[in-house]
Formats: sequence, structure tokens, C-alpha cells
Amino acid sequence: MRICLMMPLVSLLAGPALAADTHPFSVRDMLAMDRISDPRVSPDGQSVAFTVRATDLEANKGRNGIWIVPTAGGAARRLTSHEADGTQARWATDGKRLFFVSTRTGSAQVFHISKDGGEPEAVTKLPLDLDALEVAPGGRHLLFAMAVFPGKTPGETAAMLEVQSKRKASGRLYDHLFVRHWDTWENGTRNHLFSYEVATAKLVDLMPGMDADSPSKPFGGSEEYAVSPDGRTVVFATKDVGREEAWSTNFDLYAVPIDGSAAPRKLTTNPATDTQPRFSPDGRTLAYLAMSRPGFEADRFRIVLREWTSGTERSIDLRGDTSATGDRSPDDIRWSLDGRELYATADHLGQHPLFAVDAATGAASILVGDGHVTGPQPMPGGNVLYGRDSFLGPTELYVVHRVARIAPVRITRLNDEKVAAARFGKPEPFTFTGSASATVHGWITRPVDFDPARRYPVAFLIHGGPQGSFGNNFHYRWNPQAYAGAGYAAVSVDFAGSTGYGQAFTDRIRNDWGGAPYEDLMKGLDYALATYSFLDGDRVCALGASYGGYMINWIAGKADRFKCLVSHDGNLDEHSAYYMTEELWFPEWEHGGPAYDTPEGYTKHSPINLVRSWKTPMLVVHGEKDYRVVFPQGLATFTALQRKGIPSKLLVFPDENHWVLKPQNSILWHETVLGWLDQWVGKR
Repeated sequence: MRICLMMPLVSLLAGPALAADTHPFSVRDMLAMDRISDPRVSPDGQSVAFTVRATDLEANKGRNGIWIVPTAGGAARRLTSHEADGTQARWATDGKRLFFVSTRTGSAQVFHISKDGGEPEAVTKLPLDLDALEVAPGGRHLLFAMAVFPGKTPGETAAMLEVQSKRKASGRLYDHLFVRHWDTWENGTRNHLFSYEVATAKLVDLMPGMDADSPSKPFGGSEEYAVSPDGRTVVFATKDVGREEAWSTNFDLYAVPIDGSAAPRKLTTNPATDTQPRFSPDGRTLAYLAMSRPGFEADRFRIVLREWTSGTERSIDLRGDTSATGDRSPDDIRWSLDGRELYATADHLGQHPLFAVDAATGAASILVGDGHVTGPQPMPGGNVLYGRDSFLGPTELYVVHRVARIAPVRITRLNDEKVAAARFGKPEPFTFTGSASATVHGWITRPVDFDPARRYPVAFLIHGGPQGSFGNNFHYRWNPQAYAGAGYAAVSVDFAGSTGYGQAFTDRIRNDWGGAPYEDLMKGLDYALATYSFLDGDRVCALGASYGGYMINWIAGKADRFKCLVSHDGNLDEHSAYYMTEELWFPEWEHGGPAYDTPEGYTKHSPINLVRSWKTPMLVVHGEKDYRVVFPQGLATFTALQRKGIPSKLLVFPDENHWVLKPQNSILWHETVLGWLDQWVGKR
């Protein structure tokens, strides 16, 4: 695989290291960054609209606004000014105005505004919140989702929810799973796609009576459906499996007329996941992403091309190199405007590049190689707009000139002053030989104001997933710069099971949670300590969340090399956790089946079996609204530590889920975690 273009590092490390007008990076710098997302190029290719989320510490939340900037570069300007001025900017087909979603009237509704600014006008006044907005080709219809009771209208659903809210009894009665999902108790509603005729306000449920979600809950968006170029047909992804929902990953594609004149027609029969439908510009081909193994949420996606008329399909494997195991799993695909290429992003060797894939041959090349690329959008002339972030700064927008092959051009600079005000640590990738003689990748971030004559304490960061990666991106929860700014060297290892190194490497964690991954982590830490003489091996603290939290609990019983540990939302007992979580497909795949059929798969690598050997001080963090790794697991971990007399603390967030999202909670989290590290491995 040839890397055609590489992004230059932002000049964050230039100039005097101790400039009087700068300071070491901290959680407050992280929260202060404007978060750019969801860019959309105008029909004429001259402008891009996008969402910016700014943190309001006083209100303890983020505030979103719609911004616009010329694609040739220039000053970005905010298009909306109301404090509730929302998200999901979508161009009208004439390019003169934009539709967007806002809660400025109390509920989430569609508004439109001139591209030149002015006061937005309401388009919809529906009884329920809506989401996942798109404008159909031709501009006659809007598409969006609302959560309704199957077979009921939005008005009927709103009335039923009102009755429920006024009941004196508080009990909930269920007869199937899910009972609760992610951080919410289920109430029987389903996300249904609706078409909305702008001229007449005619509203049509495109999934009438279906006991299924599209977009999927809780994080699905408009990427899960597409409208044909002639504006007549909608293709959407959904999981329509009834009582098997909690242990199935079988998403299929359905097609339905945009006016609802016929029932949805099932297009795919693959028993695994099919998603992200994308029509080619001429409407002759439908591209989508497909997994092949049922019940596995982290299987590799392939790109499938389906001839729309005949239904004939062929698949494309995205490869990051030419080796037999060099397969990559795309997580976003877009057609070029001429229909000859697909643009895709995927994890790849600690980066998240932008690929160009020839639709005819499947041959791929990397257009942008380093950093974390998101939201590619095709432009006239074969150019591509995208967002990019890295260890050295948050997302900004760029244009890569696909044909001219010149360096990408940056078109937004929303965070330049904030980035320049903070001093960052220098990141560096490394590789070593891990378990099964595999090449394993990792990163080290040097402390801010690095002095090679000093020895520094180490924050050893372990990622979750476990099918994930601590790659080159600007993370808003586990950012290595937060540790570098506090005087620590941050080290991470993409152990067996991580993504971006081929599916065979990802698959190696199955039925071996405490085996090869643990070996890779220990070998990776050994390699870093031996290679970088400024690391103090006597002052190392290991930290992790989700699977990383599980691994911290496992490490507590396997190794005594760490001076302290931080376990965030991690399981203590894998066997009991099976019966407490919601998405059962995950543990059933990871541990070989349901816990009642394969109990040995859950117990052989369960940290609860090693509690007798625990001795390392540990900080335990958990969110009470985490219904994936439930709070009793964190409480049990703390109980074991206290009963054994091991120095320990428990930080509980009653209002957080699997992540810590509220700004003030994020500050408390970082202050508590860094305070714990300071206590055990050295003050800053």
C-alpha cells in the first residue's frame, strides 16, 4: 500500500519551551476546544457547513451551533446565534439555505436559515423530538427519525407517553429484552424513519408497524439510511429480530418508497451486520458495509457493491498493505462525485487514514496517512473535504486535492489560539515483538517541558473495546496530553484484540481476555522502559476503562510491578456480569457462548478468582447509569479492596453512563485520577 500524502505535524512544539504566555496542557484546555463535527459541502462545492460544540462550564454542558466556511479557505462564521442552535446542518438542493435541528422551541425540530445568515424559521412543529435529519435529492422531502410506539402515530405516541408520566404507580413491566440499554430504561418506543413533504407538511412513517429501530439505538444517525438520487426510494438498516434483539447483530437493509406507497422490502439476507447504504451518483449501484460473522460486533466490514436493478453483488476488501493479513475494516464510506471511487476511513497501524478505493477494481490508496480522519465529503474536481485530529490538536477541516496530488489545505482554524496557549508533550510510535511473535504497536507521549536528564513517572494507559485502539487522535476522555501536562510520560499498547492491524490480530482476544493481551501489555511496558531511559520503572501506574478496567482488575492479581492502579467501569466477575449487562451478543462472542452453556469461558479469565492476590492501591471509578458494565461490578471491586485493607478510593457518578461526559464531572475525574497518581508515583 502506497501512502500518497502525509499530514505535517501542527507546529505545536516550536518556540521556547517555557514561554511566559503558555502553560502545560490540562483537562481545562481539553474542554475549552471547539469540537467540529458533521461537515457538509454545499451543492456548488464552494462552502461547507458544520457543527461546533463549545463547552459551557457554568451550565455544565456543551452548546452547539451551525458554522460555515469557504472550501477555498477564509474566515469561518457562525450561522446561528441562539443558545439552543443545534446540529445536523443540511443544504437545500438550491444551495441557498440550510436545514438543521434545534431545540430552540423546547423540542428538537427542523428549522431552516439562509446561508447568508438571518433569523431561522421553523419547518416542523411535531409532537415528538426528531433526529437523524437529511434532505432528499430534489428537495421535496426531508427525512428524519422519531421514537414512536410501533403502529402508533407521533401524536398518539405523545399522548400515551403523557399518560404514562402521570401514573401514580412507578413500576415497569417487561416481557422481553432489552429492559434497559446503554443508559436508558426502555419504554417500548422505536426509532422510525419518517418522510416529510416540505410543501404540504405530509408526514409518513416509512416503517409502519415494524418493531425495530432505524437509526439504531442509542447512537445511530442518518448514516444508517440513504435516499436514491431520483428521490424516490429510501434504503435503511435495521435489526428486525424480535425477542433475539439482545443477542443478535443481524442488521439488514430494507428499501421503501419515500411516499410510503408500499411496505418496506428486505434487500439482504446476510445473518450478520449490513449497514451504511450509499447510492452511487447515477443510482445504479448501492454500496454498503457488511460483516460476515453473526453475533460479532467487531467483525471486519467489507464494502459490498450491489447493482440496483439486478441485485447482483460483489465485495471489496479494504487493505492497508499487500500482506495476506493486512485487511482493514472501514467505518465510513462515501462515493466520489463521478462514481468511480469510494472514500473510506479505517484504523490502520495506530492511525485512522483516508483511503480512496477504485470501485471497479477494489484497488486502494491512502490519501491522508497520519492522524484521525473523519467525515470525508466529495467535492467537485475530485477533491475531498475531511476532518482531522491528532495527539497534537482537535479536529479541524481540510481539503485534499485528489487530482493535483498536492498537500492538503487546512480551511478552519477555530482552535489555533487555544492550541498555541498550551504546551503539549511530544508523541512517538514504537513497535515490539509481542505474544505469538506478532508485531505490536504502541505510543509514548513525553512529558511537557521534557528534560532528557530527568526520570519521569509513567501513566500506563489501557484502552477499552477491547476491539479498539489508542491511536493518534485527540481524545476527550483518555487524552495522553492530560498526563503529559501533569508531568507524566504516557505509554499505551495496542495489544492483541486491537483494531487496525488485520482481523486475525483482532480475533486473537476471543476466549483469551487475560492471556495474549496481558502478555502484550507487559512486554510493551518492558520494551518502553528498556528503550526510553527517562522512564522510571519504579514509578508506574496503570489505568484503564471498560475492557481496560477489566484488565486493571486482572493485573491486580497477576502483577505487583505497579505502584497504583485506576479501574474505570471494569468487570470484576465476568460470569455474573453476563446476567447483568444488556447487549448479550458481546460476552457470548467473547467467551464462547451463553454463560450457562460455557461457564468455563467466563471464569477462566475472571479477575474475581485472583482477588486473594491483590495488594496494589487502586482507585475505582464507576457511573451508576452504566448499564453495560453495571455499577455493582465497581462496588464489588471496591468492597474487595476495602475488606483486604488495600489503600483504595471509590469515585461514583450517579449521572454518568459508561463514559464521563459532563464538563464538571470530567474535571473532577481528572483531578481525582491525577491526584491518585501524584499520591503513589510522585508529585508533578
